[in-house]
Amino acid sequence: MTKNNFYITTTLPYVNSVPHIGFALEVIQADIIARYRRLKGDNVFFNFGTDEHGQKIWQKAKEEGRDVKEYVDFYAESFKRLKGALNLSYDAFIRTTDPHHEKSAMELWKRSLANGDIEKKKYKGLYCVGCELFLKESELVNGKCQIHPNLTLEEVEEENYFFKFSKYQKQLLSYLKKDDVILPDWRRQEAIKFVESGLEDFSISRLKERMSWGVDVPGDSKHTMYVWFDALSNYISTLGWPEDKDGNFEKFWNNGKKVQYAGKDQVRFQSLMWQAMLLSAGIQNTDTVVYHGFVTSSNQKMSKSLGNVIDPFLIVEEYGTDALRYFMAREISTFDDSDFTMERFHEAYTANLVNGLGNLTSRIMRMAVSYDIDLTEEEKKMSVYAGGEDEYLEKYEIGKKADEIWQFIGFLDATIQKEEPFKLIKTNPDKAKKIVHELLYHLLGVALMIEPFMPETSEKIKRAIKEHKMPEPLFPRKA
Repeated sequence: MTKNNFYITTTLPYVNSVPHIGFALEVIQADIIARYRRLKGDNVFFNFGTDEHGQKIWQKAKEEGRDVKEYVDFYAESFKRLKGALNLSYDAFIRTTDPHHEKSAMELWKRSLANGDIEKKKYKGLYCVGCELFLKESELVNGKCQIHPNLTLEEVEEENYFFKFSKYQKQLLSYLKKDDVILPDWRRQEAIKFVESGLEDFSISRLKERMSWGVDVPGDSKHTMYVWFDALSNYISTLGWPEDKDGNFEKFWNNGKKVQYAGKDQVRFQSLMWQAMLLSAGIQNTDTVVYHGFVTSSNQKMSKSLGNVIDPFLIVEEYGTDALRYFMAREISTFDDSDFTMERFHEAYTANLVNGLGNLTSRIMRMAVSYDIDLTEEEKKMSVYAGGEDEYLEKYEIGKKADEIWQFIGFLDATIQKEEPFKLIKTNPDKAKKIVHELLYHLLGVALMIEPFMPETSEKIKRAIKEHKMPEPLFPRKA
């Protein structure tokens, strides 16, 4: 069987605070798809990391009286801790302060410059530090940035380098005509509408005297690179571009399926600006960008000032990694905004994990062990994802796949209630054992289906079946 090459990456979170539950959503979604693709038989490269340059980070470090490099090092470590806490299977952790990445960003600049797509000119406009972006009047609501209404826009006038975004309007519209280039489709329509309204060239540098924390502009020591021009190039620098022409870049970018995960506020950056930069440098465009919604808390945007930020590390410490992975996969919408409260989390944990999957596993394994029922070696070789395509996961419909699995879990539980093999064993043992054998076989199927979602739980169930013994409670009951 020929293996397909599959590249998947998250966006890089700014290291101006510790990880929160909202970003956990994005990286868990990407991890589920990466694990599914590996189980399917693909060669997978999964990229993750941190965005460490820009005015926002520079200002934050100065506010706290800390050296900016020490500041980003501290927060980068907190994001690295997510690998263990969330059981992530990424292949690379890239930091935009890595020397190779900075070299790659400079090479991308040089290629755009050589293609005539960078020019120096004066500009005056309203600048949002939160977005690291100049905004048009038409994009403002009550004179404020829609994404960062709490920040005061800065009126900036200076000479910067600009990328000729407007030059790529027709090519971007052609790119956006592909049905699966953006998921969900309404985000694609949003991107098309933005392009059709007219593209304006965007600033890609800052005067070093105003903001020194960034990658130097090649050939001009007075300017540093605009953070987005720098950060977006991580998607190819992590693959060894431009030097590694016959390695990962060739394998996964030039000869693979290229998928990016991002939040809904990233459409302009990921599907337009980044794609135009790739066109400028003569590099293939991304195949698909999958956009998720925001995670709110009590229907409010998470904010330190409101005191409603939810720490994923604390949830994992109390409930376990797979409990959080389950909730983010099934109880949080795949594409729309969703609310996360500890009350909702606890209710879902109790109903669907403790009383659902956990209880079902205990009941089936107890009967299998008590009645000495085991699967054949051939049955134990069952495969769910290998060599095939899953209807939902191929479309990144993570929530729908999780629903399908839990509907099957409900069906198995209803089968036990209806057939009552624990009673039938006294009157018709052959029939009871046949029913339990089928239940055990289907439990193995459940374990295989949840492997991309809940790898630790999957392994515990598979081990219990293989060793023919009762497992420890999968999900301890919480008060």
